[in-house]
Amino acid sequence: MQILALDASTEVCAVALGDGVHWLERSEVAGQRHSELLLPMIGAILADCGVTLQQLDGIAFGAGPGSFTGLRIACGVAQGLALGAALPVVGVSTLEAIAQTRRDQAGGERIIAAIDARMREVYVGAYIRDAGGWREVVAPVVVSPDAAPVPEGHGWIAAGSGFAAYPSLRQVYGAAFSECDGTIVPSATAIGKLSLPRFAAGKGVPAREAAPIYVRHRVALTIAERAAGLRL
Repeated sequence: MQILALDASTEVCAVALGDGVHWLERSEVAGQRHSELLLPMIGAILADCGVTLQQLDGIAFGAGPGSFTGLRIACGVAQGLALGAALPVVGVSTLEAIAQTRRDQAGGERIIAAIDARMREVYVGAYIRDAGGWREVVAPVVVSPDAAPVPEGHGWIAAGSGFAAYPSLRQVYGAAFSECDGTIVPSATAIGKLSLPRFAAGKGVPAREAAPIYVRHRVALTIAERAAGLRL
């Protein structure tokens, strides 16, 4: 099974192509250039692997939570490519992808994932790895760092930009976690890996049904918030 996976939920633009065993990924710190970079990166990785869109079995994308603009770009590109090639689509939680990325890079079975949500808030979720994959124990929410939900137990690993942006978030969890890495971003490879069993189970959806996971439903800032330098 050949899966194309992409993510634009953070400042990093990432694309991966793989079959569950071998993955090739391209990523770049994009800033606000995701719309400029994503399609050329996809074209390049397909060419590198000698694969056409018609030879794929599905397209996965980082569905959120994350940057409003980035999520719309990733979803729109996935929909456009999938529609043209008659492929199913799977949206993957970016917080779960952070957990998978951390596990791929340095191990870990109990992950608290947090992304900087701007506006002095974070997106947070918690996941435990078991035989069936990742089990969600705290569903994705958007909260102020001081109000972040704390899962039961100890030995949690904290991962994601939320911990780098808000040091107070680390204090909320206190002794609950044993390690913290604020540099982790969701990799496209992780999104691809998480999508594979869903495609295999027939859970891919037609392109028109793919949608981002926003969590926060505000789509605009007030004039005062923009003047204060806040971003969604």
